[in-house]
Amino acid sequence: MKALIVAPSWIGDTIMAQPLFARLHCLHPGLQLDALAPRWVAPVLRRMAEISEVVDSPFGHGQLSLKARWQLARTLAARHYDAVYVLPNSLKSALAPWLAGIPRRIGFTGESRYGLINVRHRLDKRALPLMVERFVQLAETPGHSLEKSIFRPRIRSSAEDQQKTLVELRLERPARIVAFCPGAEFGPAKRWPAAHFAALAGRLAELGCAIWLFGSPKDHAVAEEISRLAPGLCRNLCGATSLAQAVDLLAMAELVVCNDSGLMHVAAALDRPIVALYGSSSPGFTPPLSDRADILSLKLDCSPCFKRDCPLGHTDCLNQLRPEQVFAACQKRIAR
Repeated sequence: MKALIVAPSWIGDTIMAQPLFARLHCLHPGLQLDALAPRWVAPVLRRMAEISEVVDSPFGHGQLSLKARWQLARTLAARHYDAVYVLPNSLKSALAPWLAGIPRRIGFTGESRYGLINVRHRLDKRALPLMVERFVQLAETPGHSLEKSIFRPRIRSSAEDQQKTLVELRLERPARIVAFCPGAEFGPAKRWPAAHFAALAGRLAELGCAIWLFGSPKDHAVAEEISRLAPGLCRNLCGATSLAQAVDLLAMAELVVCNDSGLMHVAAALDRPIVALYGSSSPGFTPPLSDRADILSLKLDCSPCFKRDCPLGHTDCLNQLRPEQVFAACQKRIAR
């Protein structure tokens, strides 16, 4: 069997899809499983043992580009896939597989995708509260309930990968690394304040930890603010690494302190100890899938609101989560 995954456009969602890939290999021995993915997601797919090849998807968020989708469909048709699993629920994501004539097109009905998806699952949000469960459900026959299980995504970072990245970035490996991931692509309501991160950096530095900051170029400014507030304690790597290099450096961390973000899920898939900070979002839907993660949330009446910006203007769900509370969680996690 030769199958294709239409991958999500978010790094965290792609990480949470890995248990689906593992399940498909169990059900179909000898399966060749490729993934169609945007370039910013492809590096984590290449670190998954289940994925044979990553096919480039040239589309940005929300981009339709019918002519380009037709050209992509011709490329997919030439690969002769037996089945495709369409993970995003948008109509656009199902167009190219349908135009390519892939016989079995599997996914949730989504945006009225009758015909485009011909093996349709209906989503029961109460039965499948976690995103990872919803992805794994697609491996089953529609109408069959998913057996409850514990899903732990995994990606690879070898010692050779890590050494290569250190050489490429001209970095020396400290004895103890604590990684901070201060960004969150969705918006400010998911970001713990820079001043709090800086205060935490000071406490962790007293334990002999080097603080490395990770994120995209968009996170560089907030990482610079943290570095300014904690002078001499932090190394700002936001925007200075590729995603693959960030994977390797996170794999070296003794602890990762992060907002609810794609890099949080990367750290979980690398089996790194995590202290995850939740404000406007809910760990009931997209938690770090790891036995080594502590989730901190104040659980205020106004959260989770799932908004990009605080609708009340105060972001108390994160502002009132004090550095002392987070440091205490860090100490316990390091001690374990």
